[in-house]
Amino acid sequence: MSPHARAGREADMTGVGRQVDRAQARQAGDAADAHGSPAPARPGHVREVVTVVVLSVTAVLTAWSVFEASQWGGEMSIAFSKASSARIEASRHAAEADAARGYDLQTFAVWVQAVAQGDEPLAAFARERFSPQLAPAMDAWLATEPLQDPDAPRSPFALPVYEPPGAADAAEADARAEDWFARALLLDERSDRYTFLTVLFALVLFFASLSTRGRAERLRWTLLGVALVLVVVGTGLLLAFPKIV
Repeated sequence: MSPHARAGREADMTGVGRQVDRAQARQAGDAADAHGSPAPARPGHVREVVTVVVLSVTAVLTAWSVFEASQWGGEMSIAFSKASSARIEASRHAAEADAARGYDLQTFAVWVQAVAQGDEPLAAFARERFSPQLAPAMDAWLATEPLQDPDAPRSPFALPVYEPPGAADAAEADARAEDWFARALLLDERSDRYTFLTVLFALVLFFASLSTRGRAERLRWTLLGVALVLVVVGTGLLLAFPKIV
């Protein structure tokens, strides 16, 4: 082999050796990075972590809002049911009072007719059949001298002392129905508030999901910022609203 060929071969061997040395040095550096200093974080790593946290928290808050809305809705249904039952009870007592008042009106009419005709036996017969509610009212009415005093009550039924059986129970049941109905409306409003929160948290999930789709990092942070504002507002409302548990 000539001296020039030998020199060229040695130069080629030297170049190959340098490439091998550089490859080994690169592998050694990669190994050192893997076992030693941590790799630099990606630009969107922080945003991804925040997005995961927002999605997780919002999912829990949404479930809580749905639960509260369901519970308040159940209480509302019970209140409306009790209001309806009280209305039915009031109607039953009112019918009883109307029937008693009708009987008293008939006996009173017979008594008035007997007095007008001067039929004392018939008047006494009718008077003996006055109900326990009409008898004291009749005495109080006659004490006002209605035949002589034009300002006297027109009948014993106009006096507060007259109260047919069932009238007080009907008034009490009607008042109870009004209370239950008002409570049902309040419970319905509370259920609607939590339903509104579920919609608000759905918007949080919407914007947080969109923040993972945009290409521009600034747009992603903007969408995530909107989601963060909504979740803060929703959390504040959730803490302020009355809770059933």
